[in-house]
Amino acid sequence: MTSLVSLWLPIVLSAVFVFVVSSLIHMVLQVHKSDYSKLPDEDGVLDALRQRGAAPGQYVFPFVASMKEFERPEVKAKFERGPTGFLVLRGRDCMNMGRALGQWFAFCLVIGLLVAYVGGLTLAPGSEGMRVFRITATITIMAHAFSSVPDSIWKGIRWATTWRFVFDGVLYGLTTGATFAWLWPAAA
Repeated sequence: MTSLVSLWLPIVLSAVFVFVVSSLIHMVLQVHKSDYSKLPDEDGVLDALRQRGAAPGQYVFPFVASMKEFERPEVKAKFERGPTGFLVLRGRDCMNMGRALGQWFAFCLVIGLLVAYVGGLTLAPGSEGMRVFRITATITIMAHAFSSVPDSIWKGIRWATTWRFVFDGVLYGLTTGATFAWLWPAAA
């Protein structure tokens, strides 16, 4: 067993390295550029949402309050007529990149902390580097790569978009695994 305190450096550095890799993916390579599309008549849709006072939040349409409502003919007709979907409305400050990047970095730190916790429970100080890499990379891949799969299953997000996020997560896992393998404490 390896103490969590002795893993503070790989926790912090893995978060920094994942942050850098994600910045390269999103800003330099722009892998996710095609993840979103523009609404037809975007200005008209936005005006309609404003006029009706749509507040920030998550919406589903057509909305049904219970499974019983699915049996009603008028509800079935709404689904057959379409469109159906999910809509997330954000507040005016949604482009506060400083806050979003700060939250992303904090998330990366939490993932690093959890990887260190599990790695510390399963690996002794002085463990062989490839073993440290395999275990910590696997844990990180599970945390980052598969978090968006349910969005394709339940919300209809295109699978191509999800696979790009899975790819990102694999890169984050490899980055974190390499960091932990490099900085794993030696045997006492």
